[in-house]
Amino acid sequence: MFSTANRLLRVATTSPARSDARGDGGLVSLALAGAVLAEIALCGIIIARVAYTEIDWVAYMQEVKGFLDGERNYLNLRGDTGPLVYPAGFVYAYSLLYWVTDRGEDIFTAQYIFMGVYVSLMVMVLSVYRKAGSGAMPLWSILLVCTSRRCECYMPGSQRWQLQLVHSIFVLRLFNDGVAMWLLYGAVYLFLLNRWRLGCVSYSLAVGVKMNILLFAPGLLLLLVQANGVGGAAVCLSICAVVQLLLGAPFLLHHPVAYLSRSFELGRVFKFEWTVNFKFVTEEAFVSPGLSITLLILTLVALALFASKWLRSAREVKAFSASNLRAGEGGGGATGGTVNARLHPEYVVKTLFVSNFIGIVFCRSLHYQFYSWYFHTLPFLLWQTGLPVALRLVVLWGVEFGFNVFPATALSSGVLQVCHLAILASLWVSPVVVKRKAATPAAAKHR
Repeated sequence: MFSTANRLLRVATTSPARSDARGDGGLVSLALAGAVLAEIALCGIIIARVAYTEIDWVAYMQEVKGFLDGERNYLNLRGDTGPLVYPAGFVYAYSLLYWVTDRGEDIFTAQYIFMGVYVSLMVMVLSVYRKAGSGAMPLWSILLVCTSRRCECYMPGSQRWQLQLVHSIFVLRLFNDGVAMWLLYGAVYLFLLNRWRLGCVSYSLAVGVKMNILLFAPGLLLLLVQANGVGGAAVCLSICAVVQLLLGAPFLLHHPVAYLSRSFELGRVFKFEWTVNFKFVTEEAFVSPGLSITLLILTLVALALFASKWLRSAREVKAFSASNLRAGEGGGGATGGTVNARLHPEYVVKTLFVSNFIGIVFCRSLHYQFYSWYFHTLPFLLWQTGLPVALRLVVLWGVEFGFNVFPATALSSGVLQVCHLAILASLWVSPVVVKRKAATPAAAKHR
């Protein structure tokens, strides 16, 4: 028993995340399974011992009740916190929860449902890490996705404080962010299996729950073209569009303008009091169009720079050429035919995670629950950089600190943004792994 424990410790500290089924692979699987079991136990303890916090659940139930009562005009769907601002996928997901939880009254059942969402999300995240992890990423670095804490401190001078884990976004707050990210990580895993079309279904469903999933879209578009060719990418994009049309059909057929303007409202300005990342500017500057335009320009510039770097690296790989890309022959052919090559899993995950992270860095307002948009990607991104291990942990701590202070201050926002920029700059100078692997006939068939 002691020898097994010692070996497991050695695997956790030295073995790469992507061990195969031989040698230490079984112990890696054992360690990851142990992490999942620990998550189950921890979620159960949180539900039993920590009080549920009402923030948006009641409003969610009020919004979907209007839909269930027959209302199809998005302008008339609202709750105590304001109008409904999420796409139709949210309405269907929370309508189901409305009925399962006795019209939203059975909070205990809802918490256990979200516990299932969180644990299964963790299984998908760990699976993505193991499939895409490089030899430079030890097992213990993967387990960092289980370690986040958010400490919500009340106003200065108050004796009250409450320690929460990142799990609170799921099992204590029941936010729709968790549902959207659950579908997103499912899509990422399908992409790693070369199931691009099915992955696009899951991705579009995630967009239908919350619009922040669009932050992954630039990276996904690049991958679709590289993996499937122009024609194959067009098919995948059509699938995404059809899913959105089907989700929105009950509203688009009756009040299309109301649905599109409310559920995909891009110009919404959040309250300054809730921002986590820009408390070092004045409220006047925060709500100004100038800040919004500047951040949009910076986002587009960063995306263009990273895309050019990735494309330049891809052209250096013999199996993928610029001529194939232009002709639509880069794997899927112009007509979306059989895939004969696969992008490196590490490259797929890095492209998607960096695309999302760029949007996070230049987002005008991050709220506390938005941490779930990218927390689980941080260990992977940090281990893609050339930073010393100690500095990676310091940067991760800095991001945690930014979300630990409530209400946010100029200092906490400043530390958060400095850490964000440090990660982004380090990713820019890191190498790109684009090499392709031959796809199996089964993978090509299920594309």
